[in-house]
Amino acid sequence: MNYQEAIRYIESIPLFQNIGDGGFKEGLYNSYALDEHLGHPHSYYPTIHIAGTNGKGSCAHTTAAILQSAGLRVGLYTSPHFKSFRERIRINGELIEAAFITNFIQRERTFCESLQPSFFELTTPLAFEYFKEQKVDIAVIEVGLGGRLDCTNVIHPLLSVITNISLDHTQYLGHTPALIAAEKAGIIKQDTPVIIGEATKETRPIFEEKAQQFHAPIVFAEDSQEVITSEPDFTSGGRIYHTHSLGTLYGELGGLCQEKNTNTLLHIVSALRQKGYAISDEAIRTGFGQVTELTGLKGRWQKVHEHPTVVCDTAHNEGGFAYISRQLTSQPCQHLRIIFGMVGDKDVAAVLKLLPNNAQYYFTRAQIKRAMPEDQLAHLAQQFGLKGSTYPNVRAAFTQALQDASADDFIYVGGSSYIVTDFLSFE
Repeated sequence: MNYQEAIRYIESIPLFQNIGDGGFKEGLYNSYALDEHLGHPHSYYPTIHIAGTNGKGSCAHTTAAILQSAGLRVGLYTSPHFKSFRERIRINGELIEAAFITNFIQRERTFCESLQPSFFELTTPLAFEYFKEQKVDIAVIEVGLGGRLDCTNVIHPLLSVITNISLDHTQYLGHTPALIAAEKAGIIKQDTPVIIGEATKETRPIFEEKAQQFHAPIVFAEDSQEVITSEPDFTSGGRIYHTHSLGTLYGELGGLCQEKNTNTLLHIVSALRQKGYAISDEAIRTGFGQVTELTGLKGRWQKVHEHPTVVCDTAHNEGGFAYISRQLTSQPCQHLRIIFGMVGDKDVAAVLKLLPNNAQYYFTRAQIKRAMPEDQLAHLAQQFGLKGSTYPNVRAAFTQALQDASADDFIYVGGSSYIVTDFLSFE
């Protein structure tokens, strides 16, 4: 078996992000079976477990960048990938070795096939085993979906983090914030500190009860605001924060939502320092300022072109677009052009009602089965006063938007992680 054959085998397993229900398998039986079979590889290094509806990817990458800057060898497991499967598993920003993937699949294929695992049930222990072999000092583990029944929930971390709760994946996690919070609170472990980035009157009691049940020290980041204010740096595309403990702090990630994430991240750093990790202020500044270079993070208010300015972002639900829409509305430009597509199992109307109606829209679809057809999306968008044309794929939409734009225009690409995936595949 060579690497291409190993990847074809992995990608032949039904993947939730592509097909939805057919790629989702409830329960942790397979995860525990594979973990037992491999000898609990995650127990060989400390871990940080990060869940949440939005922001968990940014927080995971930035946490990893800070720890790398502090001199540690850091494993990072995230999803989805944009171009290569190897993006999901990194050590100090370096992609997992292709040879390891090949050898792992070749060695474990027979046992795995006896379980018929899902895509995530296979790739999660692959990541844990790689981090063990490579002797990482610590690993940052991003939850894939939910928390309680997510494949990553076999670990016993030194710190649990839940960034926020909003309505997403309701068919699996529940149709209210409280039900979703209960699923994500499933990562809270016995005597393990937990940081909650954002909570509401409905979700806070859920977290408090779960933490009390497991004697887990709990911190609500909003109760102690480290970030005073922030503003965009239009020159770099990043964001400037004014903080209590660090003064002025530059963050490379420019999304408006990053203000909340940064407040959560500074509490993560504080908790790690209390655990004995020597993280200097300079390491924090480097991690925030160079997160994409250090970890390979993509798709978070990512500027990819100037004159006209082109930005892509992976926001894909109502909670994410509550920030994105405000940022688009305040963006200085001559004309705002939005390349937009969503998957059909999201609350598409809830997102459309937030979008600015003074933009020119280029409705399109990602090349996955879950994608909403562009004609259907455009028809629904008309009900919210959003006007534009339809295109069969992201490349066609972007090509037209670029032809239409002047140097002072602003082009946004998003609506789904998969729209960004398609965009970055050719940009």
